[in-house]
Amino acid sequence: MNGSVAVEAAVGDWLGLSGAGVLVAGAGGIGHAIIEAFEALGAAVTVVDGDPDRAGADGIVADLRDPETCRRIVAEAHARMGRLDVFIHAVGMNLRQPVLDFTDEDWRTIVDVNLNTAFWLGQAAGRIMVEQRSGRLVFLSSVSGLLAHKHHAPYAATKGGINQMMRVMATEWAPYNVTVNAIGPGYVETPLTAAYLEKPGIRAGLESLVPAGRLGTTADVANAALFLASNRASFVTGHVLYVDGGRTLV
Repeated sequence: MNGSVAVEAAVGDWLGLSGAGVLVAGAGGIGHAIIEAFEALGAAVTVVDGDPDRAGADGIVADLRDPETCRRIVAEAHARMGRLDVFIHAVGMNLRQPVLDFTDEDWRTIVDVNLNTAFWLGQAAGRIMVEQRSGRLVFLSSVSGLLAHKHHAPYAATKGGINQMMRVMATEWAPYNVTVNAIGPGYVETPLTAAYLEKPGIRAGLESLVPAGRLGTTADVANAALFLASNRASFVTGHVLYVDGGRTLV
């Protein structure tokens, strides 16, 4: 065992994540970083995504916009790993345009992908964790769930919905040693945001809104997920952890 692997193993043990059964829904930019972070610390990770390339050879490919599919996926992941200690919801999409330009189908699609999948998957994972009297659920929210960004209406509504949903879950499941939290990333560089950030003035404009003076990285968000999923956060529940360089302060 080389030095870096030994350190990662020790950290995984210290956080209580070595050998943990982790289900990650959504393997895009942030989801992919979260998957790598958990695997580096020795967790057993099951990935579900609608894209076969992102799900990987050992992942589960599924369209999660169906409640029965969500319940089946959670049960399959639980059976595959023999345990379910952590659930991460990193499924999401956005469409940037004015409120008056959104169609009914736009609204339904974004709500289905962002909010409905969070409820159906989270409910199924929570059922297992409540029964076993332990578990961690972490949902990817956004600063848009708090701030009134233009051209983000359905996205912002779903992220605000996730925040309130997870608080209710946290209240109901706290007696069973199950914590439920969310991460609210600010402006993060991912493959999904790359084209948008390349538009003239966009990167500089966004950086000017962040007190830290830079955009976030997927690793910044993954580190927050590790903390909230770890035994070091056993008394943290119902919390939105903003990973935003201070964006929500101004």
